[in-house]
Amino acid sequence: MTPSAQDIVTPVPEGQGATSLLPNGAPQPDIPLAVKLFAELEQRTGVGRPGHGINRTSYGLGEQIAHEIVLREAGRMGMVCEVDAACNLYMTMKGRENGPAVMVGSHLDSVPAGGNFDGAAGVLAGLAVASGFFKAGRRPARDLTLMAIRAEESTWFGASYVGSRAAFGKLTSDELDHVLRAGDGIPLGKAIDAAGGDAEKLRAGTAHLDPSRIAAFLEPHIEQGPVLVGEERPIGLVTGIRGSFRHRHAWCEGSYAHSGATPRAYRRDAALATARLVVAMDDAWKRLTAAGRDLAVTFGQVATGRDAAFSKIAGRTDFSLDVRSEDLEVLDFMRGELAEAVAAIEAECNVRFHLGAETGSQPARMDSDLLAHLGRIVQAQSIDARKMPCGAGHDSAVFAKMGVPTAMIFIRNRNGSHNPQEAMEIDDFAEAARVLSGFCEEGPQERR
Repeated sequence: MTPSAQDIVTPVPEGQGATSLLPNGAPQPDIPLAVKLFAELEQRTGVGRPGHGINRTSYGLGEQIAHEIVLREAGRMGMVCEVDAACNLYMTMKGRENGPAVMVGSHLDSVPAGGNFDGAAGVLAGLAVASGFFKAGRRPARDLTLMAIRAEESTWFGASYVGSRAAFGKLTSDELDHVLRAGDGIPLGKAIDAAGGDAEKLRAGTAHLDPSRIAAFLEPHIEQGPVLVGEERPIGLVTGIRGSFRHRHAWCEGSYAHSGATPRAYRRDAALATARLVVAMDDAWKRLTAAGRDLAVTFGQVATGRDAAFSKIAGRTDFSLDVRSEDLEVLDFMRGELAEAVAAIEAECNVRFHLGAETGSQPARMDSDLLAHLGRIVQAQSIDARKMPCGAGHDSAVFAKMGVPTAMIFIRNRNGSHNPQEAMEIDDFAEAARVLSGFCEEGPQERR
C-alpha cells in the first residue's frame, strides 16, 4: 500500500551526530549512502547478466523497485512522503524558514538495457544531501522536497516527460488512452492505474504541483555527451535545454538507372543529392558555431531504398534530420537554411525532397539568478565547473516552462548514456551533491 503524507511523519532528531561542514556551513552530503543505493539499484534492477545494463521500465517493476528503495531511505530520515496521481514520489524535510520549497529531483526509469546513473544520480544526490542534514541534526533553510519522477524516458510510451507533466495536470486524455507502452502495448492510463495511480484524476487535469509554491527546482544529471570529460571538469551548470525541429521520415526522390550506362548529366542521383544536403547543413552549423551560436545538427538515419543495388544509381534515399539549439532565432535561421539548400539541390540534381511532417520542442532557458547563485557556491567550494547547454530533453524543461526557477547540474560521465557503460565517478557525483547542499543551506535568494 502506498504511504500517505500522514503515514511517515517523524521529527529530525536535533544534534544527532556531527559532520564536517562546507564553506558556507552546510553539512557534507552522505556520499556513502548514495554509493550503497547505487549498488542496490544495480543489483535489484539489472537485466541479470553483469555488464548488460539495467531495466527500469516506466510504470513497470524496475521503476517501482527504485521508488521503493528511495522511499524506504526517506522514511528512515523522517521525511514526509506522498505520492501523486501519476505515482510521482515526493519526500520532504522541513526547513528552518517558511516559504516556497526547494525541490531536487530527477527520474528513476531507464531505457531498455540502460545505465545505472541516468536519472538515478539526480534522485540519489538529493537523498545524500537530505541525509547529510539529518545526520548533522540540522535543517535546510527552506523545506527540501526530493521528487522521484515517473516515466521520463520516452522510449517506453513515445511521450515526453510523462511524470513531470502529469504533476502539473498537463497529460491529455488522448495520451492516457492511446499512447501504448513498447513491448506489451498497455495504454498509459492503465499502466498508471496498475502502478497505484489514478488516471481519472489526470484525465480531469488535476495538478499536484503549484508553481507558486516552488522556490526552485534543481535537477542533477549525468552529462550525456563528452564535454566535461574532454575538458577534465567534474560538473557543469546548464544554461538551457535545447529545443529542436525534426524531420523523422524524410526522403529524396530520384531515378534508378544503370551505374555505368548513365552519363552524369542524365542522372537523378538521390544519394548524391542527400549527401549534398548533409554537407550544406553541416556548413551552416560550422558558420553559426564560429559565430558563437548554440547548435547541433544530426542526420541520424541515411539509407538508400530497398531497390538499391551495387550497380544502380540510387533512385531513393530515406533520412532523418534533427536540429537542436537553445536559441529560437537559431532554429528559425536553420529552417531557412534547410529550405534554401533543398531548393538549390533539387534544381542542380534534378531530384525532389519530401521532408514530411516537422516535429520538435521549444527551448527551455534555465533561470539566470539561480545559475548565478550556484556559480557563487561553486566558486566558494573551489570546484572547476563550466556553463554549458544541454542537448537532451529533461524534466527540468517542464518546470521551466511552468514558470518555476529551474537549474540543472551536469555530472561528468564517460561513454555517453542510455547504455551499460555509463561511467560516472563518485567523486564527481560528490561535487554536485556538495553544491546542492550549499544551496539548501543558504536557501533561495531574493529575486533581482
